[in-house]
Amino acid sequence: MMHFCCNRAHRGTAMDIQRNMVYNLFLFLFLYGHISLGMASQDVDECVEGTDGCHIDAICQNTPRSYKCICKSGYTGDGKHCKDVDECEREDNAGCVHECVNIPGNYRCTCYDGFRLAHDGHNCLDLDECMEGNGGCQQICINMMGSYECRCREGFFLSDNQHTCIQRPEEGFLCMNRNHGCAHICRETPKGVSCECRPGFELTANQKDCKLTCNYGNGGCQHTCDDTDHGPRCGCHVKFVLHSDGKTCIGERRSDQTPSAPILANETCSVNNGGCDSQCHDAVTGVHCSCPMGFMLQADRKTCKDIDECRANNGGCDHNCRNSVGSFECGCKKGYKLLINERGCQDIDECSFDRTCDHICVNIPGSFQCLCHKGYALYGLTHCGDIDECSINKGGCKFGCINTPGGFVCTCPAGFKLHWNLKDCVELVKRLTGMSSCAALTCSRNGKKDTCSLTCSTKTFLQPESDSSYIFSCGFPVHKPGVSPKQNTSHHTETLVPPVKQRASFKLKDSRCGLRVRGRSARGEESTRHGSSHTPCLDCQLTYIQLKCDSLWKNKGRSTRSSLNKEITRISLELEAEVKVEEATSSCGLTCLRQRLERKIKSILKSLRKSINQERFVIRLASVEYEVAQKGGRAIEQGENCTPGQHRMWGKCAICPPGTYYSGQLDQCQACPQGTFQEKEGQLLCDLCPGVEASGPQGAIIITACTGQCPPGQFSTDGYKPCQLCPRGMYQPQAGRTHCIPCGGGLSTRQEGAISFQDCETKVQCSPGHYYNTTLHRCIRCTIGFYQPEFRQNYCIACPGNSSTDFDGSTSITQCKSEGT
Repeated sequence: MMHFCCNRAHRGTAMDIQRNMVYNLFLFLFLYGHISLGMASQDVDECVEGTDGCHIDAICQNTPRSYKCICKSGYTGDGKHCKDVDECEREDNAGCVHECVNIPGNYRCTCYDGFRLAHDGHNCLDLDECMEGNGGCQQICINMMGSYECRCREGFFLSDNQHTCIQRPEEGFLCMNRNHGCAHICRETPKGVSCECRPGFELTANQKDCKLTCNYGNGGCQHTCDDTDHGPRCGCHVKFVLHSDGKTCIGERRSDQTPSAPILANETCSVNNGGCDSQCHDAVTGVHCSCPMGFMLQADRKTCKDIDECRANNGGCDHNCRNSVGSFECGCKKGYKLLINERGCQDIDECSFDRTCDHICVNIPGSFQCLCHKGYALYGLTHCGDIDECSINKGGCKFGCINTPGGFVCTCPAGFKLHWNLKDCVELVKRLTGMSSCAALTCSRNGKKDTCSLTCSTKTFLQPESDSSYIFSCGFPVHKPGVSPKQNTSHHTETLVPPVKQRASFKLKDSRCGLRVRGRSARGEESTRHGSSHTPCLDCQLTYIQLKCDSLWKNKGRSTRSSLNKEITRISLELEAEVKVEEATSSCGLTCLRQRLERKIKSILKSLRKSINQERFVIRLASVEYEVAQKGGRAIEQGENCTPGQHRMWGKCAICPPGTYYSGQLDQCQACPQGTFQEKEGQLLCDLCPGVEASGPQGAIIITACTGQCPPGQFSTDGYKPCQLCPRGMYQPQAGRTHCIPCGGGLSTRQEGAISFQDCETKVQCSPGHYYNTTLHRCIRCTIGFYQPEFRQNYCIACPGNSSTDFDGSTSITQCKSEGT
């Protein structure tokens, strides 16, 4: 309750008394009203409740009985409506010395090609291209402001692609041999020499020199460049001065001062928020300003400045920390993604995405690597293209070369066939030691029982198709002379006289296909040297036999395997026999020999039909006999056993890998003995190495592992020792060859036994990106779509797949790009 009293010691006039009463009444109403108002209602924080109505790009500041909307830095407006400020429209280009890019609430400076952005985010510094890969220059790289230049050592001159160097010969064409006077590019025309300039340069009045313009490397200027009649004129951005070199810009020295404003006691938050940037609080001493999280109060006690959280422990970020107004955000390096905690980074498994790589994708921390299948090359980081082996010195083929997806095939002319190395051609009348196949189909009769056996000593091939179907072959099929097989030339041969071909088909009931070990022949033990007997065939005329066994159910659609008598086995046989020309006589020529051989084969097939019906037909391999098919009861008994070509491992059937063969005696996989090899898996024999010695390491998986081959620079009639050195003027880069390659163009080599065209004494030494033409005796640039990474070669390599190069004279496969990129 309020009490009022009058000073009794003072006796004033009526006017004084009235004045005091009015004053006391006014004081009472003011104080009472103020207290009542404070008690009746408290201040509402509209910013917290979200009723402020501030723009999305504005900051809401609460004030007593009100609030205030302030546009964020980089925006302008009344807070209710904020518009992005385009800093790039300022006269100083927002401080960017080259280009300014406006972004919402901010801006970003960028630099011209040949420059990099300085740490201040505004200045542009020269990029030294020579530091990475020598700038792509073959010999010398000279860095310049905003660009670089390739140069050549003494005795060389720069090619038109401005990167590779060509040796300057003593004589030849104008642009190659003489001082043509062109500053950059020389072109030969019917009227003589014509000069051209690189992009960004202009040809001067003398038609030889080239003048630099601002279009190339910013004219050599660090900041601004203006083209004049005398060349580029450099200038500097605001706050920079031009260096004495007339190109570089140096920052001016300035001292920035931050004035500190005094705190006034009579300030109040109700007026202009007390001058505070953010939050304002009234106090006895005046206003107290404070800042929200992420900001720090400055020395003037009013202004709020953003805290750079990235300076302390990188903001807690694993990789990158980017400061923003009032906050910060973490980022990850390329190949990583941000975790849910917005701090840590996790490797991105790029290989989990579809079509990251054309063939094989290998994930590595922060990146990935693409690999290609054999016969394909990687280009453009992720793409695999077929290698055109025929463009690489004709694939090494003696005669013709056909490129195929993932490989290639060498061809031979009529009257010749491919050597075992699949590259040389040998005459059909010649036989290669160790490479003739031997197969025998014999039948004998004991009372009323016919017994037939198919004996193979080498070059066998087993291909299971299902649990009751397989194909077995022995020897080489024949194709017409001069006509190349489509694929796998090693399984074909040629002959001058067409062979006798015969086909037969047999049907069995209540049987199922399956090669099963029956027992060993009376001759005894399996060879321990070759994984087969390899006994020479004295009268071996069969060059190829293919047997296909297939079991089918009589009622495929409805029947189940409840009744075995519904299972039918069909055995198809295809064989080829050689007509031996040397056995022809005057009384029995080739036609007579052919008819005699046909009668003999038909007689054997008649006996074979009987033996199959009596289950007395076997395949004999390395003294082990295999049944072709089994009766229903025995087929079930053996159903749980592994088939030949497989062995039991960890309770499961595992196929014998390349370099091994299935031993029927031991019922397990054995490594190919020394002197043999096996390229395929699940086979019953190993193939004998070619050559007289037939030597090689144990477990060989490819024919080239066989020893005794002639090394590069040497040759022989069969590719095996004894060998001769390639004579002068010839070379051979591969092992096991029957010939040497001539240098061509009358060129010679420094000595015998040359292994490469690089050993040929050419008149000009060609640089990468070029090849030597033995007819013109000059270096020719590789055309678009081809490249050559080596010196002194006589060919260019085709880009893999459908890729191509942007220009001629390419020196690396990395310059091959997909069309349209």
